[in-house]
Amino acid sequence: TRKVRRNFVAEKYAVLIDALYGGRASQYIETQVSYEDGRTNKVAAELRIEDAETFPPGAVKQAA
Repeated sequence: TRKVRRNFVAEKYAVLIDALYGGRASQYIETQVSYEDGRTNKVAAELRIEDAETFPPGAVKQAA
């Protein structure tokens, strides 16, 4: 059914979830990626975590 399973997401992104709820400014992460041709590789990065400003619906005017 291609549904995203909560347990899978929680396990795969546990490091990021902990960083978000832990109030960290950044988090190092490594993950394995699979390409359509069957190759795999690792991707690593230091991710910056920032607060996002939210607006109520209709509050943001589009620039002309």
